[in-house]
Amino acid sequence: MTRLDAQMAFLTESDRLKSITRATTLCDASRHENSAEHSWHLALYALTLSEYAPQGVSIDRVIRMLLLHDLVEIDAGDAPIYAQTEESKADMERAEQAAADRIFGLLPDDQMAALRDLWQEFEAAETPDAIFAKSLDRFQPPNQNLAAGGGSWTDYNVTFDKLDARVGQPIRRGAPALWSWIVPKIRAVMG
Repeated sequence: MTRLDAQMAFLTESDRLKSITRATTLCDASRHENSAEHSWHLALYALTLSEYAPQGVSIDRVIRMLLLHDLVEIDAGDAPIYAQTEESKADMERAEQAAADRIFGLLPDDQMAALRDLWQEFEAAETPDAIFAKSLDRFQPPNQNLAAGGGSWTDYNVTFDKLDARVGQPIRRGAPALWSWIVPKIRAVMG
């Protein structure tokens, strides 16, 4: 197998992300979004909202993380954040690690290591780039739920306290101005 064969195998496999349905609907509530759409939308969020990133964050790296972050859902599926328990979260983390090994393993060794490391950095959310990327990953769905009139919040009976616990903390950590902006909008819908 040539380098290009390996790269094309990865890209062809990545196309399967378009078939992974998420709990969040599109803004017009016409259907649920898929994980590829979510990843693209997050990359656009990073590009558009880069001014809210902390000093020193590389938006190019953030965009790369966001384009890669959900590829593991090809094997592991999507885990709606409001349906997760501690046990299901641990099971999902194991499934995602195995998926990362397989999917990134399709690439030539140098690209496999670089992209797998970038994905792992996002998951760990310890570097400034990953913290901001994770905050955007948590910020986008509430905006879609607001536009859709409640969306997955209604489906999962989400209270403000549950929302704050699941998405508020990561947004505050990486993009506090975005959390301050959205909280009044969420409270107006949730009461």
